[in-house]
Amino acid sequence: MPAPAPTAELTTRADTLDVIVIGAGMSGLYQLIRLRELGLRARVLEAGSGVGGTWYWNRYPGCRFDSESYSYGYSFDSDLLSEWSWTEHFAPQPETERYLNLVADKYDLRRDIQFSARVKAAHWDEAAGCWNIELEDGGRHRARFLITAIGALSTPTMPSFPGMDDFKGPSFHTGLWPKEKVDFAGKRVAVIGTGASGVQTIQEVAKTAAQLTVFQRTPNWCAPLHNGKISPEEMAEIRTRYDEIFQRCRETWACFLHTAHPQDTFDATAEERRAFWEKLYAERGFGIWVGNYQDILTNRAANEEISRFIADKIRQRVKDPAVAEKLIPKNHGFGTRRVPLETFYYECYNQPNVKLVDSKATPIERITPTGIRTSDAEYEFDIIVYATGFDALRGAFDRIDFRGANGVALKDKWQDGATSLVGMLVDEFPNMLMLVGPHNALGNIPRTIEFNVEWVTDFLRHLGERGATRFEAQPEAVAQWMDHVMEIAQGLLSMEVDSWMTGVNHNVAGRQTRRIARYTGSAPNYRAWANGIAERGYAGVEIG
Repeated sequence: MPAPAPTAELTTRADTLDVIVIGAGMSGLYQLIRLRELGLRARVLEAGSGVGGTWYWNRYPGCRFDSESYSYGYSFDSDLLSEWSWTEHFAPQPETERYLNLVADKYDLRRDIQFSARVKAAHWDEAAGCWNIELEDGGRHRARFLITAIGALSTPTMPSFPGMDDFKGPSFHTGLWPKEKVDFAGKRVAVIGTGASGVQTIQEVAKTAAQLTVFQRTPNWCAPLHNGKISPEEMAEIRTRYDEIFQRCRETWACFLHTAHPQDTFDATAEERRAFWEKLYAERGFGIWVGNYQDILTNRAANEEISRFIADKIRQRVKDPAVAEKLIPKNHGFGTRRVPLETFYYECYNQPNVKLVDSKATPIERITPTGIRTSDAEYEFDIIVYATGFDALRGAFDRIDFRGANGVALKDKWQDGATSLVGMLVDEFPNMLMLVGPHNALGNIPRTIEFNVEWVTDFLRHLGERGATRFEAQPEAVAQWMDHVMEIAQGLLSMEVDSWMTGVNHNVAGRQTRRIARYTGSAPNYRAWANGIAERGYAGVEIG
């Protein structure tokens, strides 16, 4: 790629890089590989001491992804696909971290990554035509282009209970788990939260803790993961199908191996529905959520039917009827929030060492030096685990002081909700690109990552061929994209529910109002829109 012609000031600044990437997770690593292919001088700034992003920070017990392993890894390198063997259908965190370290080693990526480099501020310098980056340790960098690879779920949120600093025992957030092993054997343990990370943690802690007390505010609809080992013979067979697997991911709604059944719920008889749902409930992965009848997330009566089916499964699996009822959501239907996948999660509540506390009925009043006090009881604990989730999509951006043209702060610009152009550009923020930003296609994230990285790479190649030094999304194009994002979300039952998918987080000030936080259409439609921009010469982006 021909290097864009620098400004006069940049010509004299040898310390100015072509590109800075924030984050060395799955998207940052792949973007670095592609930037090198373009011949650009790039550096990745990573807050952690190692690569992996999500799979570096989230080390809590039971952490694993819920996309099939062979659909999750990178698809761009046939040698890597041949070299790596997944050991489980849904790999645990240590395995995924090893995989990403293998990628870093294979491509010698660490020489262009600065670790323990948490970005504090990124300010656009119009006169110099570059971004000035400041680290929390005082370090500074300059680059003509800035790419954020900071993750959609990478900013842990803590509750604001009084006395949290008073607790004398160890306490951990699942998203900031220590590298050292935490031993729960014989301990009295509290887990606050029953979202995806809470469910995974509870399953593991229940195996060894003397007493596990789960504080649940909002129950979630969970479905079985049905994980299993992958034998060498099965892995060899999977390798022969990689082209088919990744093609399937390109075609499906959310890039999973599952896609919606073409039939509506009530086009089937009650007996057919029951048989279909039993089949899905017995299968691996997200089929029960994203491979279900096509109208369960838009037709209220259909959603009530599938919700009753899942509720009956919970009642069958939990022996105490009162506990089962506490675990069944009453304020949202199945699939309208992110569905945690579980392995004998509900059976944990049949164990004598596990207690469920409904913290809506008896709220936590404070954390004490020895445990937790609720409105009706005081509990003593040796360890407290906060499985209280993340400030999704926005959070990683809000904790960095991004300043664009004329000093506009991104946090102020997004005060009433994030805006973007295909989740990758923001008007008034020249020469900045986002990987998996707000209003991007989520789902099976690595498939979105690869598309985003390749789109960004092609765009940078285009700039180089034109000798361009500056680009900026046009407000009219952003408005048009946001109109599409809002239009396509109409009629979704999930838009009536508080969740991170609708921009609501009760642990974060200003996150109590539902807003469009993600692209709710299909991944193929998202790609078509983004590719259409490129095919029209990057229409909607001012290039100079």
